[in-house]
Amino acid sequence: MKSFALLFLVVICGMGGLGQKLKPKKRSNGEEINFRTKTKDVCTMSMSGDEEMKLRIECKSQGMSYWCEFTGKPSVCRAFRNNPKIYWNQIAMELRKLPHACESTQVLKTTMCQKAPTEALMKQIAAGMEPEDLANQDKSVQKTSTSMRGAGKSSVKKIGQPPILPLIKPTQHGQGSENETEAMKLAREHCWESLHGFCSYIIGIFRG
Repeated sequence: MKSFALLFLVVICGMGGLGQKLKPKKRSNGEEINFRTKTKDVCTMSMSGDEEMKLRIECKSQGMSYWCEFTGKPSVCRAFRNNPKIYWNQIAMELRKLPHACESTQVLKTTMCQKAPTEALMKQIAAGMEPEDLANQDKSVQKTSTSMRGAGKSSVKKIGQPPILPLIKPTQHGQGSENETEAMKLAREHCWESLHGFCSYIIGIFRG
């Protein structure tokens, strides 16, 4: 009876160890896999979730950055439950064959889950891209517009200034000219022609 009890305990322990081996090897959330595409884009893929998994891919390529997200239930695939690490590595290997990690990849497939239900497939749900130096471009545009506004104000000030004209004192012909004309007239009337200039001078002195 004692030997039967010992045998029963050994069988139970063996089954417990077997069950432990059959548990799915879960890949921890937040773990990342780095890879390069066919055109040398530098990419990172990260996984999160439990029953329904979410996969995010982020890449950098020639001054541009792009990303995409996938969701699915690979846990319905038995091979995934046995070794999820191999599953994600197979996806990374497929992405390495593409020139762009997010284009023409609406569905991600692996060889280890080919016969799994369609809900096991990782399907793309979102994607986007943007220039890496977009912020620097905005700062450059703002700086240029500010300098142009400053130059405009400076030009307006210069144009708006009135021209400086020299002060010209008016010439005074006045009474002196009239006296000279009158003296010459009298000289012509009362003096010989050869003495017109002398007489005009004398008459001008006396007329003041």
